Amino acid sequence: MKPAARREAIVQLVEDCGEVHVDALSEQFETSRETIRRDLNELDSAGRIRKFHGGARKTASFTDSGLTEGPFDARMVTMTAEKTAIGRCAAELFDEGAVIFVDTGSTTIAFARALARRRGLTVITNSPEIAGLLARPEGHHRLYLLGGEIAAEGRETLGALAIEQLGRFKAEHVVLTIGGMTRGEIMDYDLRETEMARAMVARGAKLTVLADHTKLDRAAVFEVAALSAVDRLVTDRAPEPEMADARAEAGVEVVIA
Repeated sequence: MKPAARREAIVQLVEDCGEVHVDALSEQFETSRETIRRDLNELDSAGRIRKFHGGARKTASFTDSGLTEGPFDARMVTMTAEKTAIGRCAAELFDEGAVIFVDTGSTTIAFARALARRRGLTVITNSPEIAGLLARPEGHHRLYLLGGEIAAEGRETLGALAIEQLGRFKAEHVVLTIGGMTRGEIMDYDLRETEMARAMVARGAKLTVLADHTKLDRAAVFEVAALSAVDRLVTDRAPEPEMADARAEAGVEVVIA
């Protein structure tokens, strides 16, 4: 198949499926992944698709602008299988007795569902939903819900009061979901959520980031922390070589769910 025809076919697949991945396209068109990546780069430059780490999606996707993250409810039904796998994998990484800060996000909610089956953890969170998932007598967890202004759309507490309360705690672990990860930093889209995440990082000892592969090699708006501050990344797919090198240099352990 000629390159122009293959690219048109890729655009049609993106339109039909919403999202496509390099490995699947390489197999379908019987060509190398490098060729597919070049096709996606060309189509992205032309504005016909939106390329992300390992694939592409429609330009009409709610993340297309790169400046906004999209409604929380929409994120809750996006990449659900990947987020569930990440949450289950991450929940096994924490021993009984661990003290954990957990921020609000669709992936950390998946993490909380899995964590609910564990026992004897102390969790400090700004998410009423996460607190509710963990509030089961059989789990014997200690739970602290940070108060403050309710951000209804994000289903979380934010602002000065929540951060002031957070300052009363110290934790061995911080578990964050993010808007994007570049080769130098982790990022988010909302300033107040970023402030909460920064405060958790400042009061915690070890940072675990939960992010599906679409968040990797993708910038957001606000820097949460340098990549070197991340101790562990739990994701659903091995990073591309360039990103893998950046994480190795920063000392980030990568766990594949």
